[in-house]
Amino acid sequence: MAGHSQFKNIMHRKGAQDAKRAKLFTKIAREITTASKISDDPSSNPRLRAAILLGRANNMPNDNINRAIKKGTGGDGDADYVEMRYEGYGPGGVAVIVEALTDNRNRTAAEVRAAFSKHGGSLGETNSVSFMFDRIGQVVYPAKAAEAEAMFEAALEAGAENVESSEETHEVTCSQEDFAAVRDALEEKFGAPQSAGLVWRPQNTTPVDEEKAASLLKLIDVLEDNDDVQTVAANFEISEDVLEKLTAA
Repeated sequence: MAGHSQFKNIMHRKGAQDAKRAKLFTKIAREITTASKISDDPSSNPRLRAAILLGRANNMPNDNINRAIKKGTGGDGDADYVEMRYEGYGPGGVAVIVEALTDNRNRTAAEVRAAFSKHGGSLGETNSVSFMFDRIGQVVYPAKAAEAEAMFEAALEAGAENVESSEETHEVTCSQEDFAAVRDALEEKFGAPQSAGLVWRPQNTTPVDEEKAASLLKLIDVLEDNDDVQTVAANFEISEDVLEKLTAA
C-alpha cells in the first residue's frame, strides 16, 4: 500500500458509511463552490467540471451540487473559502501534504497541527516536503469504460505519460501542463471520467514498520476526517504483511 494524493483516500478508506458520505459531500460541495466563483459554466471551467464529476461519481444529489454552485456565484460571504496547504512529517519520517479549503485559517491550522502532534508527527513550513513530490495530472475511469489496450492507446495518443489498469479502474497520469488536453481527449472518446484533477505523486516511498504504520494511518484518518481537509498525500510504503496484521487487530 503506497501513499498517494486524491479524493479516493476520502472515498474508499472505510467504505460508504453515512457519516463518511456526509463528510465527503461537504468536501466536494466546498470544491464546487470555490470553483464556481471562477465561472458557473462547467464547459468552460475545468475545475468546476471535475468537481461536479466527482460529486456524481459518489452519488451526490443534484440538489446538493446546484446549491453549492449557487453558493459560489451568489456572493455568499459564508462561502469565501481559502485554499491552504500544510506540509510536515508523520511517524517514521513520512512526508505528508495536506490540502484544505477553509473559511477560518487559524482554526484549520490549529487542528492540522494538533493532529500531527497527537499522532507522532510534526508540522513544517510550506515547501518543507513538497519537493519530494511531483504535481501531476490524473484521470480515472472505471474498468468497464474501455478495454485496457484501448485506454492505453488513447491515453498515449492524447499525451499521457502512463496508464495503470486494474480490475476496477484505469488510472491515467500525465504532466501538469498536459492535463487539460489529456482529460479533454479522453472525455471525448470515453465520456466523463470517474475523477480528474491534479495530484501529488511521491518521487520515492518510505517503508514503515507495523508500529509506525498504525500511528501514520491514524494520523491520515484524523486529517481526512476534518471537514476543511480536501486531500492528504504521503510518501509511505506499507507491506502487505503489516497491512494484514493491522486489519486483523
